Amino acid sequence: MLTTDHARRFAAIALANIASEYPAKLDHVLASPADAAVPSTLHPAFHGSFDWHSCVHMHWLLARIRRGFPGLDCRRDIDAAFALRLVPDAIAAEVAYLARAHSRSFERSYGWAWLLKLATELSMHDDVAGRRHAQALQPLADAFVQRYLTYLPRAGYAIRHGMHANSAFGLAFALDYARATGHGDLARQCTATALAWFGDDRDAPARWEPSGADFLSPCLMEAALMRRVLETAAFAAWLEAFLPGLVDEAHPLATPVSVADRGDPQTVHLDGLNLSRAWCFADIALALPARDPRVGTLRAAADRHLAAGWQGLASDDYVGGHWLASFALLALEARAELG
Repeated sequence: MLTTDHARRFAAIALANIASEYPAKLDHVLASPADAAVPSTLHPAFHGSFDWHSCVHMHWLLARIRRGFPGLDCRRDIDAAFALRLVPDAIAAEVAYLARAHSRSFERSYGWAWLLKLATELSMHDDVAGRRHAQALQPLADAFVQRYLTYLPRAGYAIRHGMHANSAFGLAFALDYARATGHGDLARQCTATALAWFGDDRDAPARWEPSGADFLSPCLMEAALMRRVLETAAFAAWLEAFLPGLVDEAHPLATPVSVADRGDPQTVHLDGLNLSRAWCFADIALALPARDPRVGTLRAAADRHLAAGWQGLASDDYVGGHWLASFALLALEARAELG
């Protein structure tokens, strides 16, 4: 369960992260010397937290806490941060950055998905300031929606590895946004693409997971997408064909992964893998019939992975600290909803 203590802790982490412009890792193509600029100039809304996408999902974490815990003292700090970042001029600069000739594949599609996740969350804020933040962000959300609509029909093939470009992750959050905001064209395109890429998948190679830098499970993320696309009975059957034996506690995906070096920026991804697996296990279980025998196994697997991933939050190393809390929040909320 996401407690008040968790909310305070996560808010403090996120506020510190987005205020830290350096170290910074840019997804930026230099076309001329004039393109050399500091992160806050390139991205006045989303600099800090090491990279653009992490800054976006730290903003999502703050927005989620802002809505869920309106009485916390940190809400004033969140509003102060949003008043600097989620404003028309800053968002206009982000939209202009996307219009650069060399920004066509900028943050595709992980950053796209997280920006729409942030927009989805802000669309649920019903106070004056929250609506103002949502309205300010909308032009950037619209720009990414258009990118999805342009890219998906031309993409050809899914990207299936467990890192940023994972297609199932990008489609899942985009579909959530489309449904939350009533964007029919995006919903239809995401659904059609998901069915075309993943609808006939069978016998996923779960024993091949993880690779050494995964923070998403290719198999579980695909299943979490398909539960958004298929009705309950159809999804239950699809899941059995895709991940047979998921009821077994000894299933290859049921055991958390170990993390040997939390100071390594790639190896620490595995903390995120444990947390994202916990989220996906719970998310998948929510879509199954209540008496499906897999539900209990998935609930237990979610608990094991959440406990394992939680250990990464205790590390003081920035390579995990700039992003892991958002995945912890996803896992906590999905697990709480599962009950």
